[in-house]
Parts: sequence; C-alpha cells; structure tokens
Amino acid sequence: MNHSFAAPAALPAGTPPAAALAWPDAQRRSAFEQWLAAIAPRHGLQPLTLRAASADASFRRYFRIDARGGSLIVMDAPPPQEDVRPFVQLAHAIRGAGLNAPPVLECDAERGFLLLGDLGCELYLQALRSADAARADALMRDAITALVQWQLKVPAAPLPPYDEALLARELALFPEWCVQREFGLRWSEADHARWHGVCRALIDSALAQPAVAVHRDWMPRNLMVATPNPGILDFQDAVRGPLSYDLASLLRDAFLSWDEEREIDWAVRYWGQAKSAGVPLGEAFAADFGEFWRALEWMGLQRHLKVLGIFCRLKHRDGKPAYAADLPRFFAYASKVAARYAPLRTLLPLLEPMSGLRPVEAFSMR
Repeated sequence: MNHSFAAPAALPAGTPPAAALAWPDAQRRSAFEQWLAAIAPRHGLQPLTLRAASADASFRRYFRIDARGGSLIVMDAPPPQEDVRPFVQLAHAIRGAGLNAPPVLECDAERGFLLLGDLGCELYLQALRSADAARADALMRDAITALVQWQLKVPAAPLPPYDEALLARELALFPEWCVQREFGLRWSEADHARWHGVCRALIDSALAQPAVAVHRDWMPRNLMVATPNPGILDFQDAVRGPLSYDLASLLRDAFLSWDEEREIDWAVRYWGQAKSAGVPLGEAFAADFGEFWRALEWMGLQRHLKVLGIFCRLKHRDGKPAYAADLPRFFAYASKVAARYAPLRTLLPLLEPMSGLRPVEAFSMR
C-alpha cells in the first residue's frame, strides 16, 4: 500500500551487502548481486553501505546505498507479485509535470530492480506529528498546491479507470476481512441489504465526480519533506478516477487525524486553488463548496471502509498485525460520516457492534 523511508544505520565495514539483508531465496539474492555489481561503476555505488531504507505493506523493499555525490535508493520488487513498469512510467510523467518524484536512474523491469534518486529521510508524517500549527499549515499547503498541479498536469488518460468494478472490489474487503475475519461476525440478509445500499450510494457518488489522475495514497506517509516540496512516493497504483479521492486521503489519514475545522480550511484552500488553476471541478462542485465537501466525505468513507479491510487482511493473511492498531481511527471516521448523511445512516448498525467486540486472534503465518 505504501512505504516510508527511515534514517538508515551503516553496516559494519566489510559486510557483504546481500548477506546483511534477508532474501526469499538464493537465486534472487544472486540476481540482485549481479545487477548491483553491473551498475555500480556508472553511479559510484558503494555496495558495502547497502542498508534497509523503508517499511512497506507490499512485497516491495527499499534499500539506501551510498553513491558518488550522495545516497540513492534501490527498489527490490519481485515478479510476479510486483511490476515496476507502472512505477517507472508514472515517475517520468510526474517529473514531466514539474513535481518531485524520484528519478529512475536504472531499471531492470524483467527482474524487478530499480535504482532511484533519494528524496531524503523526513516523512511528512514524522514532520507533521512534531510540527507546530504554523509549520503543519505550511506543509499541508505545499501538499495541496502539489495536488492541484498533479491533477492539472499528470495525464489521466493512460491510467487504468477507477471504475465501478474496482470500487466494488475495494468495498468488498470490509465484510470479508474486517467483519468476518477480524471480528468473527456474520451478517443477516437484512444486514447485507443495508450494506449493498450504502455501497451503491458511495459508488454512484464516486462515479459522478469529474475524473483526474488519482494517486490513491496521497497521504503524509507517502510525501517527503524535500526541495521542491513535497517529494512524492508510492504512486505506481495511480488510476483515472474521482476528483476528491486524493484530498480525502490527505485530510483523513490512516495515521494522523485533524480537527474538522482544519480539514475544512484546507479543503476550502484546495477548492479555491483548483478553481483558479483550471482543474476540471465540474459545474456542481465549482458552484458550491458544500456539494464538493459532501462528495469528499462520501469518497473518504469508501476509502476508509476499504482500508479497514486492507489492514485486517495485512494482519490475518500477511502476518503484519501492527496496522490493526489504527482500526479505531477508521471506525471513528466512518461512523461520523455515516451519521451525518441520511442515505448512509443504515451503515451505523453494521459498524456499532464492532466497537465493543474483541477481535479474533490472527492465525500464525507458516
């Protein structure tokens, strides 16, 4: 889903690079060592400095390595689980739009290895957690300005559509992984009818919005404090879809929450900038911020239900239980929006039982 670059620790002198890192099999380790040795002279790479650079919810891994003139990032994206080609294509498009994505310096798409520019070690998430109000506002304004530029200049047409089928598949993660697996609940026919009614309303709202390039995780864990600001990460899953999706991701984050007054202030700032810059808001949104805010809240609810499912799947299927610690944040987001809008209130009785139940223990990974 996303990754974060952390400050690295140097390896002891003389440590072979691959020996210091876990590899799924000897064959992939050997392929990596061969690739790294082949590209090292072109960039002045120092293989003995290779170290882990990030945590990721996908199969991708990121390493930092010292090079001539600074440090660089190595991506290990093992096929067939990962395909680096969308990342490479989007990186070029984002940089062509005047935004700060890491440059792709080397690409072995067949084996899933990339050498990238290094955008630094300070995540927006870390910066915002420690920032005073003025710095937080400045960082969020930069992220909003960059989002407007993204929506104006990153071509949407080549991207896969965020269509009804994809929206529905994402929503289906919630009953399968959160309701059934995490909380051990079984819905009645009436419960399923309520659920399908809410899904229909959310999908219709999303599909009615103007379509732009959608990052899908435009949030503080995928933005870096950089020059120019922000640096943009984890964009390989971009799609052509609803205008409000990325702003909803930024304002109602998986790991950081704001009071609603600040959310609305930043949303109004985006709305004004987008109108002035010529982002295709559509007649209804351009005329009425209230209508835009409603659509943003409904889009955020679709995302939050999806993420509830994804975080539970990470726990139960992938052996990554840490994400489940943030489930209460998402239940709070979802309950607030469902209570606010009459067409969504039938979701409330489906959410309420889970706030008081003990989750089912995750099965052990073999």
